[in-house]
Amino acid sequence: MLTRRDGNPEQLRALDRIRDWTRARFTLSDGATVMAAEISCKVPGCPPVETVVAFWDDGTMRYRFKVFKPAAAVDENDLPPAWLKPSLVDYGELGCECC
Repeated sequence: MLTRRDGNPEQLRALDRIRDWTRARFTLSDGATVMAAEISCKVPGCPPVETVVAFWDDGTMRYRFKVFKPAAAVDENDLPPAWLKPSLVDYGELGCECC
């Protein structure tokens, strides 16, 4: 079960930094949607707290990645490199095109 972690001002600033880093890393326009959230998980084997980032580069293709630590502990080096963007495509319920 995943739950949303309500943020304090430090956490909200951290999420803003992560969104800014994501926008810069993947060369996204100012109008591109970038969402970042810190969530907790109580399922065995799941990290207790993780930061999830989703973004859309052209309004149609969604990308997603996770960093397995709280937002305040994430630094710019934790984001995937720009060349990895094609593997971050989030197909959602449809699954990937390969299978």
